[in-house]
Amino acid sequence: MDTDTVRSPAADDTAGRRREQRGWYFYDWACSVYSTTVVTVFLGPYLTTVAEAAADADGFVHPLGVPVRAGSFFAYAVSLSVVVAVLVMPLVGAAADRTGRKKPLLAAAAYTGAAATAGMFFLDGDRYLLGGLLLVVANAAQSVAMMLYNSYLPQIAPPEERDAVSSRGWAFGYAAGALVLVANLVLYTGHDSFGVSEGMAVRICLASAGLWWGAFALIPLRRLRDRRTPAREAALPGFRQLAATVRDMRRHPLTLAFLLAYLVYNDGIQTVISQASVYGSKELGLGQSTLIVAVLLVQVLAVAGALLLGRLARRYGAKRTILGSLVAWTLTLAAGYFLPAGAPVWFFVLAAGIGLVLGGSQALSRSLFSHLVPPGKEAEYFSAYEISDRGLSWLGPLLFGLTYQLTGSYRDAILSLVGFFVLGFVLLARVPVHRAIADAGNPVPQRI
Repeated sequence: MDTDTVRSPAADDTAGRRREQRGWYFYDWACSVYSTTVVTVFLGPYLTTVAEAAADADGFVHPLGVPVRAGSFFAYAVSLSVVVAVLVMPLVGAAADRTGRKKPLLAAAAYTGAAATAGMFFLDGDRYLLGGLLLVVANAAQSVAMMLYNSYLPQIAPPEERDAVSSRGWAFGYAAGALVLVANLVLYTGHDSFGVSEGMAVRICLASAGLWWGAFALIPLRRLRDRRTPAREAALPGFRQLAATVRDMRRHPLTLAFLLAYLVYNDGIQTVISQASVYGSKELGLGQSTLIVAVLLVQVLAVAGALLLGRLARRYGAKRTILGSLVAWTLTLAAGYFLPAGAPVWFFVLAAGIGLVLGGSQALSRSLFSHLVPPGKEAEYFSAYEISDRGLSWLGPLLFGLTYQLTGSYRDAILSLVGFFVLGFVLLARVPVHRAIADAGNPVPQRI
């Protein structure tokens, strides 16, 4: 029998598998810098400034003739990138599973995103349309690449190794994000001593993320290998393919039940990530430098948190460890409600709590889902997972915004997010993961 057609990595040579795993880690190392430097720290404020420079007297820009407030342009561009990703991911995922050639598709997505990010160096003056286009391309490409990257996990790690392998991948990503963010902040805060303007420093930071992404993506592309799969039907367009994947998931209702639980609690996680700086600045009155240091603290502690929760999962199982992390998320948000204004030390304590559970809860969710994917449908199912991760995380921000609108309090808004973690806990606790793994046609690990 051709071993390339066997899905279980147990038949692979151990040294070769370890080599693939180490290569796999480096894609997180490569692309996480984009999320940290570009999306979390620099691009939003800078692109808004560029849009404001192009705005009319009333503060509007007019992309394609549509009046848009300059301050809303970044948010709309992010939303458009999600729509593009939702259309493309199921199509690419089905094609990857049908052909077994994930690596060329991963390379195309990674280098499209890296090139768009490097192109952000040219965002000067009033080029807000260029900035919006590059953001849409980079964000959508990152989503597609992450879907393909995640789908390798069941192929490179046997069931008993997946929690540890997934956790190390997240740790690599957070470590890279912290390392590059330190270098970027040195340049940004000391731009005068380097002889560059503040705007030029930001553009260098943005472009450096694209160069980093492209350079380190070479390592996984050299080490990961494609596996031949049985021929399958042609991929369907966008939403039709997603609908077909969901219909297939109905034959595995326990997999769908886990995905629903993940959708709920991950929406809470993503909202905390995106709104914590708003809470810190508007409710607690903290300065930009304090918020940037807090982001860096989250990045550093997320490395330790991912590895720590990975070790706990080996002892107690992934499901129990995730449930424990959701309890920790709930307690952290409750504590955040009582933070005193103008006290950065306590905000750093909150950031530390978030960092310790952030990486681990995401890493273990990925590895647990990998057990629930039917053989031969890894990329297709991970496209639905990635859409849950990125494309459907709008309920939390909506609830956050509505709560603030109705109460005028960011404290009430942050407390409203507790419901996502409580409901996610209940939904996940009801999923019998051992039976779910067996129903998907996969070997059941001794501890899960």
